[in-house]
Amino acid sequence: MTSAYQHLTKTFQRLSRFGHLSAIAGWDMQTMMPAGGSRARGEALAELSVLQHEILTAKPIAGWLDQAEQESLNDVERANLFEMRRAWQQAALLPASLVEAKSIAGSRCEHAWRQQRPANDWQGFASNLKEVVRLSREEAEIRAQANGCSRYDALLDVFEPGMTSAKLDSTFGDLKQWLPQLLQRIVDKQAQEKVEHPVGPFAIESQRQLGLSVMQQLGFDFNAGRLDVSAHPFCGGVPEDVRITTRYNETEFLSAMMGVIHETGHARYEQNLPKQWPGQPVAHARSTAIHESQSLFFEMQLARSAEFLQLILPQVAIHMGDQSALQADNFVRLNQRVKAGFIRVDADEVSYPAHVILRYEIERALISGDIEVDDIPAIWQEKMQAYLGIDTSGNYRDGCMQDIHWTDGAFGYFPTYTLGAMYAAQLFQALKRALPQVETQIREGDLQPIFDWLQQNIWQHGSRFSTRQLMSNATGEDLNPAYFRQHLENRYLNN
Repeated sequence: MTSAYQHLTKTFQRLSRFGHLSAIAGWDMQTMMPAGGSRARGEALAELSVLQHEILTAKPIAGWLDQAEQESLNDVERANLFEMRRAWQQAALLPASLVEAKSIAGSRCEHAWRQQRPANDWQGFASNLKEVVRLSREEAEIRAQANGCSRYDALLDVFEPGMTSAKLDSTFGDLKQWLPQLLQRIVDKQAQEKVEHPVGPFAIESQRQLGLSVMQQLGFDFNAGRLDVSAHPFCGGVPEDVRITTRYNETEFLSAMMGVIHETGHARYEQNLPKQWPGQPVAHARSTAIHESQSLFFEMQLARSAEFLQLILPQVAIHMGDQSALQADNFVRLNQRVKAGFIRVDADEVSYPAHVILRYEIERALISGDIEVDDIPAIWQEKMQAYLGIDTSGNYRDGCMQDIHWTDGAFGYFPTYTLGAMYAAQLFQALKRALPQVETQIREGDLQPIFDWLQQNIWQHGSRFSTRQLMSNATGEDLNPAYFRQHLENRYLNN
C-alpha cells in the first residue's frame, strides 16, 4: 500500500513541475516576451498559480499530513514533512480567487512599471500599485488572523520563517546607531584618496563577455543555466535551469559586472541544492535571507576583496581595454568606494543597509494601513534625506520606483537583504577560521576550497534545518550582527 508520506511526495513533485513551468514563463516575461504578450502571459501565470493552489489545498492533503506524522520516517523525511505542512498551511489560508487576483495584478503592475519607470510616471505606477497593495493587505489580514500576529509579520514569515518585526527593529535599531557615523568616517577617509574612473564607452557585448568570464571563474554551471538582460537584475528559473540577468550601461561597466557576480551567488546556491530529494520542499533554499547571504557572500565578501579584484583584473583589461584606471591599486579603490547614492542595487555595502531600512519602514507602514500609496514619495524623500543626505523630490525613477519588488506584492522581502549581508559576514568569518590561507588561495585563483566549504555547510542542506540551526551548525552561533560591523571596519578603516 502507498503510505500517506508517499502520496505527499508525489503531490509535491507534481507541484514542483508546475512551478518549473511558472518560473520559466516568468523569466521569459521579464526578458524575451514582446510587450503585446503581457495580458495573456499574466492570465496564464495566474491560471498556473490557481492550479498549484488547488493541488496543494485538495481535501486529501490535510489527512495525509496527519497520517504521515504517525509513520516511520527518517530525519530528512521528517524535515520534509515539516516543510510540506508549512507550505500547505500557507496556501490553505488563501482563497483561490485571491491567489488569482494577486497574480494578475502583480503581472499588470510589473509590466507597466517597465515603461513607467523610465518615464518617471509616478501617477501611472501608483494607480496599479494601489491594487497590488489592496490585495496584499487582504492576504496579510488573513494570514495575521490565522497566526495571531501583525499583518506585516505575517508576510515577513513567508520570506523569512521565524523572523518578526520586533527582531528586525532591534537589529536595525542597533545598526542605525552606529552606521551613519561609520559611513561618514569612511567617506572622510576616502576623500583623501585619489581614484581614477575608467573612461568608456564600454560595448555591451564586451561587458557580457566579461560577465561570462567571471561567472566561469565563480564556478557557474553553464550546462544548467544562462545569462540574459532584464530591466532589473534577478536570478530565476529552477536548480536544473537557472536563469540570471543583469542590465548594461555603456558609460560604465562595474555595476553590470557586480550585478552578474551577485546573481551568480544566488545561482551557485540553486545549482548545488540537494538533488537526492527531487521536487521536495526539503530540497528548496532555506530562506530568502540565506539566499541573499549567498549572493552577498559572492559580491561583497569575496568579489570586493582586494585579492579577488586583482585576480580578475587581467580579464577586465582584456574585455574593457587596458587603461590607467585599471591598474591594480586604483581598481581596488574603485570597487571599495563608499558614497551615498540613489540606487539600491548599485550601492556600496556600507550605505546599502540604509536603503533596506528605508524600504522596510515604508512597506511595514503601508501594509499596516498607517500610510497609503500616495504618501510614499514624500516619506521616501524624507527618509533618503535623513539616512543618506540625498534629495529625491520629483525623481521617482531613481527613488520610490526603482525596485521591482512591490510591483508583485513582495512585501516582507526587503529586510532579508541586510539580514543576508549579516549572515554573509558571519559565514565568511567562519570560513576564514576553517581556511586560514583563504586570502592567498583567492589571490592565486584557487576558489574551490571556498565552494567546497559552502557546499558542506550551506548548499547541500537545502531546507533540512531551520535558519537558526543552519547558521549554528556552520558558524557555531545564531545570527550575530557584530561580524558585519567588524567586517566593514576592517575593510574600510583598518586597511
